[in-house]
Amino acid sequence: MTYDHFFFAALARLHAERRYRVFADLERVAGRFPHAIWHSPDGPRPVVIWCSNDYLGMGQHPKVIGAMVETAERMGAGAGGTRNISGTHHPLVELERELADLHSKEAALVFTSGYVSNETGIATIAKLLPNCLILSDARNHNSMIEGVRRAGAEKKIWRHNDVGHLEELLAAQAAERPKLIVFEALYSMDGDIAPVNQICDLAERYRAMTYIDEVHSVGMYGRAGAGIAAREGALHRIDVIEGTLAKAFGCLGGYIAANADIIDAVRSYAPGFIFTTALPPAVCAASTAAIRHLKTSQWERDRHQECAARVKSVLDAAGLPVMPSQTHIVPVMVGDPERCRQASDLLLAKHGIYVQPINYPTVPRGTERLRITPTPYHDNALIDALAEALVDVWTRLELPLGHHAIAAE
Repeated sequence: MTYDHFFFAALARLHAERRYRVFADLERVAGRFPHAIWHSPDGPRPVVIWCSNDYLGMGQHPKVIGAMVETAERMGAGAGGTRNISGTHHPLVELERELADLHSKEAALVFTSGYVSNETGIATIAKLLPNCLILSDARNHNSMIEGVRRAGAEKKIWRHNDVGHLEELLAAQAAERPKLIVFEALYSMDGDIAPVNQICDLAERYRAMTYIDEVHSVGMYGRAGAGIAAREGALHRIDVIEGTLAKAFGCLGGYIAANADIIDAVRSYAPGFIFTTALPPAVCAASTAAIRHLKTSQWERDRHQECAARVKSVLDAAGLPVMPSQTHIVPVMVGDPERCRQASDLLLAKHGIYVQPINYPTVPRGTERLRITPTPYHDNALIDALAEALVDVWTRLELPLGHHAIAAE
């Protein structure tokens, strides 16, 4: 029996649904971000990246690069083992202390990625709570959904940011039943923010634990870049804070921060932590350098918000269908998977602008979009060039301009 036809058919389905993903071969150039080299089929070409999650450009910061190079030269490339078997190196211990301090928590635990920290963290915490009920926001990230699934606990999905619906679900449960509310601080596809304090009010009233995902907000909002919960004065009200080192901090890895017993329990029981090699010392040192810099430097955050506001204003003035957003996320609605891909391809081929199309299942069908993420290094000339390129692409593809083009949810 041959099996190849199953895989061919699976790929064919993606092509038919216009969901097949094509990766751009990019070469970032330190010191020139957001400029990069695209290794196209016709050879290397200069491009401007407009969809990076390196939100503050910290991946190219001299302090971050310097810490990475110095540590690699001093300690070598890899960690040498799992955390339990020689992999708990000093830069990793320092990083966890820095993260706990950032979020005003007793302890923190670093994982190999933000995806793993959610998937493993949620599942492990829920499994340690007898008869736990997980209450999950309807728009939570796939990593959180997988964490909920792996927990094997009963779950209830509450309508996105609808605290009334959340209260209905909480009120229907026995007061003594363990309950875990999992939600994101900032939802990266629409750019909206959770009502953190209202959720905490309900958690306290109905005796539930809270677990917040700050991956798209840590480093960029709140005191010292501690995130949305910090900005809202709710750090002390959140039981578990999850974040990433791969976005605003420009490196790699994920983490959770909480009280010492929660962290120690996850450390002791979580398979996704126990059975995998630790992050390399150089990555940990670079992450710590980024966190320490952003604890004291406000320039990156202020400039970031200025650039995001100008992008929204310029694209809106050009008549482009920019979805309203409270944050640095700038979604431009297309509403069709094929034309979303075509728009991305034209921007890259004709204008040297790289914006990856966002299609189902990342967003619901019919809400396909280009997700633009300005950084402090996108200057006015780049913003104006982006607007002109988008208008040209919208004209070529005969996409509707104006606010009527934004699909109703």
